[in-house]
Amino acid sequence: MATSKKKARTRVAATASRKKARTPVAAKPDRKQASRRTKASPPALKVRLTAEVSSGGCACKLGPADLRAVLSKLPALTNPNVLVGNETSDDAGVYRLSAGLAIVSTVDFFPPMVDDPYVFGQVAAANALSDIYAMGGKPLVALGIVGFPAGKLPLEVLVRILEGAGERAKAAGAVIIGGHSLVDSELKYGLAVTGTVHPGRIVRNGGARPGDLLVLTKPLGTGIVCTGIKKRVAKAEEEAFAIASMIALNDVAGGLLTRFGAHACTDVTGFALAGHAVEMAEASGRVRFEIDSAQLPLLPGTARLADDGYGTGGAARNREWLGARLSIGRDVPPALCAAVIDPQTSGGLLVSLAPRKAVAFEEALHKRGLRPAIIGRVTPRPARSPVVVAVS
Repeated sequence: MATSKKKARTRVAATASRKKARTPVAAKPDRKQASRRTKASPPALKVRLTAEVSSGGCACKLGPADLRAVLSKLPALTNPNVLVGNETSDDAGVYRLSAGLAIVSTVDFFPPMVDDPYVFGQVAAANALSDIYAMGGKPLVALGIVGFPAGKLPLEVLVRILEGAGERAKAAGAVIIGGHSLVDSELKYGLAVTGTVHPGRIVRNGGARPGDLLVLTKPLGTGIVCTGIKKRVAKAEEEAFAIASMIALNDVAGGLLTRFGAHACTDVTGFALAGHAVEMAEASGRVRFEIDSAQLPLLPGTARLADDGYGTGGAARNREWLGARLSIGRDVPPALCAAVIDPQTSGGLLVSLAPRKAVAFEEALHKRGLRPAIIGRVTPRPARSPVVVAVS
């Protein structure tokens, strides 16, 4: 056990003594997975969804500063059966039905970040389902949420979106049982999802402990690459890998959280790795997340597009909101600086585990065809320091 802990700590701290962080090699998702969507998808309609909206994906989320300003004015929940509310920015709410059963509820929707309607439906569904997995739950049913520019886009577009969402729900073992639609100036789609979890096995975003290691289960860069897709500067292979990552469910990682004793977990979406890490650390008490930028996995094309200036408005809002709570070292390459504040659509899980368990969790995911990475560690936060997440 002592040897495992030492190895785990060494892997994360290995670059700490280097004067300059190295730029990581781009993540290499399974090429079969990247092409699978093409085989499963119906023939693409001749429509560019990204040209019909001002922005897309989780980059469109209301800024975290504005959201907190609104939520802070609401009364605290006092219902004893509400096990998880909005007090710590958790991924979903949890309501206890009995001593052995609770329901997990979430909702997520956004404009398209890809052109293919079927793929957009897949991504939107996978993104919404992720909140359930991040809590250690199992999704059961979902309701669709549609804003559709009737008369501007053919109704066949909506058919394809619903088919794509249905495919991902079925893959998750859930079913879409209805929904609600309205006419909107811009296309939007998403799901309200309900799942189940044992009240004693809820995994919250608070609970990270000093000494823990941090595991990220998907590469970063969807916001940057999707901007490249919208601007028509992303290469075909870069687009394919980004789509494969976004439609991939977090079911495998979510299903292993309790088995490996995860202390805390969140899914990385619109507030970016840095934003969700700050929320996670603050919910855990006086701790700091120290992230080794050299260990961050990136989607192909992320560094190239970031260096060429293809970011999102959501990234700028994230950086402004984080302020002094986020510290990025001077030696961190610009592309990695961009990646840590890049809004992610259907990103991976960020998990805090004891060192030995973190290594075993990472290895278990690798055996199942995923490409997770141990990206940092949890340390005590000095009393007078404003820094909650440090990237070096």
